[in-house]
Amino acid sequence: MPESYVPKEAMGHGDGGSAALAIGEAESLERRPGAAPPGGGPPGAPVGKPRSLWSDAWHDLCRNPVFVLSALVILFLVVIAIWPQLIATGNPYRADLAKAQQGSQPGHPFGFDTQGRDVYTRVVYGARASITVGVCATTGAALLGSLLGGLAGFFGGWGDTLLSRLADIFFGIPVILGGLVFLSMVTSPTVWPVVGFIVLLGWPQISRIARGSVVTAKQNDYVQAARALGAGNRRLLLGHIAPNAVAPVIVVATIALGTFIALEATLSYLGAGLKPPTVSWGIDISTASPYIRSAPHMLLWPAGALSITVLAFILLGDAVRDALDPKLR
Repeated sequence: MPESYVPKEAMGHGDGGSAALAIGEAESLERRPGAAPPGGGPPGAPVGKPRSLWSDAWHDLCRNPVFVLSALVILFLVVIAIWPQLIATGNPYRADLAKAQQGSQPGHPFGFDTQGRDVYTRVVYGARASITVGVCATTGAALLGSLLGGLAGFFGGWGDTLLSRLADIFFGIPVILGGLVFLSMVTSPTVWPVVGFIVLLGWPQISRIARGSVVTAKQNDYVQAARALGAGNRRLLLGHIAPNAVAPVIVVATIALGTFIALEATLSYLGAGLKPPTVSWGIDISTASPYIRSAPHMLLWPAGALSITVLAFILLGDAVRDALDPKLR
């Protein structure tokens, strides 16, 4: 290029035009021939609007096979939890003692339990209780923990200290022992006592995550600038801090959902969680445990369904964490 040549973009702009020209030439030299320009478009395409954190995370998740597979498994579980009749036409309570503990038969691929009930039908219907407990308990713990932790981290002071000490008290309660003591006094066969107990012991962890995220976010320059421009506490918290502090809470809640499902099954196995006539994988595993040698199919199918469900939610949470954590990019 001749030294006397001056591009049109640099004319009439003084030093600013020269600086822009230098930056553009440096970027063109660093970029490989035929490579896409900044912004992710095809070569020669105009630079588009940069993606936000959420759109960028969704773009990464859609290309992650672990996320796609786990999301499909969870979607299938949610569908059969809402409409189990789609794949199981039998009655989970119908018993035929003449077929007790028998193995697989035509029309009954998973065999029968100790009371002659179809194991396949009970496994399908058992997804409803586990998914309901997991989703409701996670939602309740996330909302309560985010509210308390967010307010404590934003305002600080004695409220923050009180919340920290209260969370320490709940952290000191053994989950299984607390469930045995608390739920042993409940006679309701519904899922709500179990949901309430899990929320009661599950919110402290999420509150600490929310508090740390809010404390970090409120120190950013954009929050200080908004405060200097006269933004009130409500606008700062809801408009500037919460959208940028919610990502860690979503990650922890997604992973905790699988843990809560396993906790419900454990408590039901010990006789303190869900109670008959509710159909639950934990109840069926508890019933089948004494017959593991003579009729292993009674235990393996509900245990396998429980393991796949918990694993799917944990893998989903790991994929979301990898997509939302800038340090892992």
